Amino acid sequence: MIVTQKMKQLIAVIRNTDADDVTKVLLNAGVLHFSHISDFEKNVKLDTLTPQYSQTEIADTRRQIENYLAAIKVIPHMRQDANADTLKPLDITEITRFLDSLSRSIQEIRNKQKDIQQDILKLEDIRRQLDLFGDIRAGLYTKSSYSFLTFQTGRIITTRIAEFGREIAKLPSVQLNFSEDSTSTNILLITMKRDDRRVNEILSNFGWVDIQLTANTDELKENVFAGLEQKINKLHKAQEELKDESDALIFQKKEELETMWLHLRMNELYYRIQSFYSRTSRTMVFTGWVPADCQKVLEKSIIKATGGVCYLEWHTTGEVERQGVKAREIPVQLKNPNFLSPFQMLVTNYSIPEYGTIDPTPFVAVTYFIMFGLMFGDVCQGIIIGLLGVIGSLFFRKKDPGMYKLSNLIIYCGASATIAGALFGSYFGFEWFKPLWFNFHAIVWGRHELISGPIQSIYDILAITIYFGIAVITLGLFFNWINLIAKKNWFKLIFDKGGFVGSFLYFTGVYTAYYYVTHGYKELPDAGFLGLAVGIPVLLFLVKPPIEYLRHKKHNANVKFSIATILDFLMEWIVELLEIFSGYLANTLSFMRVAGLGIAHVCLMISFTELARMAAGNTMNFNAGSIIILIFGNALVIALEGFSAGIQSLRLTYYEFFSKYFAGNGKAYSPVSLRNR
Repeated sequence: MIVTQKMKQLIAVIRNTDADDVTKVLLNAGVLHFSHISDFEKNVKLDTLTPQYSQTEIADTRRQIENYLAAIKVIPHMRQDANADTLKPLDITEITRFLDSLSRSIQEIRNKQKDIQQDILKLEDIRRQLDLFGDIRAGLYTKSSYSFLTFQTGRIITTRIAEFGREIAKLPSVQLNFSEDSTSTNILLITMKRDDRRVNEILSNFGWVDIQLTANTDELKENVFAGLEQKINKLHKAQEELKDESDALIFQKKEELETMWLHLRMNELYYRIQSFYSRTSRTMVFTGWVPADCQKVLEKSIIKATGGVCYLEWHTTGEVERQGVKAREIPVQLKNPNFLSPFQMLVTNYSIPEYGTIDPTPFVAVTYFIMFGLMFGDVCQGIIIGLLGVIGSLFFRKKDPGMYKLSNLIIYCGASATIAGALFGSYFGFEWFKPLWFNFHAIVWGRHELISGPIQSIYDILAITIYFGIAVITLGLFFNWINLIAKKNWFKLIFDKGGFVGSFLYFTGVYTAYYYVTHGYKELPDAGFLGLAVGIPVLLFLVKPPIEYLRHKKHNANVKFSIATILDFLMEWIVELLEIFSGYLANTLSFMRVAGLGIAHVCLMISFTELARMAAGNTMNFNAGSIIILIFGNALVIALEGFSAGIQSLRLTYYEFFSKYFAGNGKAYSPVSLRNR
């Protein structure tokens, strides 16, 4: 858990006839991170195995099914009981035929939806044009006023009104009936100019007789818009019905689609494994990486599948590295308990640590937890944040692994805020119970009568965060030493700014600052001590560039020495010293933002409490207005301060902690497995 999982390399040779059985064994085991044999054996030339179907072809078909299921909010997944032994040969042609048939049925529905949408757009265009013109009657008298619309008023026989309505409804139009009697009905008809020819044919067929409009203009316009809205709503409803029809069609095929998806996914993984096989006329060769604790189980399974007729060669990472393979080419597995998975997510989002180096997940969990609490300490607000995390965790458990982990991280943040709130005595900004450590609110507010214990002022709070920062940076330097020792990089271990010499300068600076503060800001450590403690590392950094030059020249005889080389040595020395002194100082003081965010949180709560008190007439007998202010204030603080505390904790982790040791050039361990999405 402290370092990356130990890995071993497998090189296997099996008979061609056993390839199918071994592939299924490897798929069921799900522990082999495959590599191409040519990556390690440069001089070996073997043919690659060409599968019956390409992975791209299978993946495209699988994604087509996923798109259909997404329409009914179904996310297909690998079943827990999935087993490669039940895998059947793949027939893409049969699946494609099924999907094409389904696609044609859905496309017919979508074409109808498209036609309806075009009608909606035309009606909305009519509505816009009408809205631009205030007087509909003027549109009848001055035909050119509406460049896109045609207005007509006339009468037809009442017995043919229903049939006329059905015919004219086939075009974007507004039909308003008025002055109906036993024999005829007067109609106001608004259509698009581009449909004039078809409209006139319909009017002619129904015996349309032009008349003059006599209705009230305002009432008429209101009725026209009501008719338009009714038509548009009817079309939207028709679209929704078609959408329901499409979803129902997919839902009927849901089980078949999920079965096909599972079949495709298993075959996709099967062919992915075989894509790493190299072949001779009678054998298959493959290689990959396995966690060391899985070696025996996998070896036993392969031997059983081949009847013992196989050759398995195992190599440690040390043996592989001696053959020229870089540590960054070895896959990295971070193996932490499930309860640390949210913090492991923070690590992997930054980068994958190099193989054989420190896995910082447990330490990130501790430092992140502490920093968030120091910046956001309130029992009640912490409980609310924790509950939000619980709701998110329940909602995303089976839907989105990333959001599920983020929700669990929010639960931890809520717990951190709750514990810190009890230490500071803060409950929605009020002191309902005595603080277990110090009264943060009283210190910021300046209420000295409520302050007790060793923490007496804001300077003491700032000091806490500086001490915390020193501890985190020191831990990072210690991890850097471990990583460099593991890589046997002795030169950097001594001369790097994060190595022994650079770290010694940092610790000297920390001691000097501590000595100066504890002696009333009036005295520094002994000059002789400072001369040796600072002078020796500075001189060692002066000899670093020449040593690097000699090491480089040993491997490259073309490197020439000149006066410019000496100037380069001096400039490199000066720049590195400036980086060390300014960098370590900035890194340490950067942790003061933890106190700054904590103080800002307290100030906001004090402000909202005072506003609530003022709304209650400068009393603590809060009324409805005061309660609304407190609710709004707490909601705002939870949203803004909670987000800021989370971001700043992450920033300090990445830039002040990881920057001291993290070699983020590792390759993630990614075995081909039925359990991977």
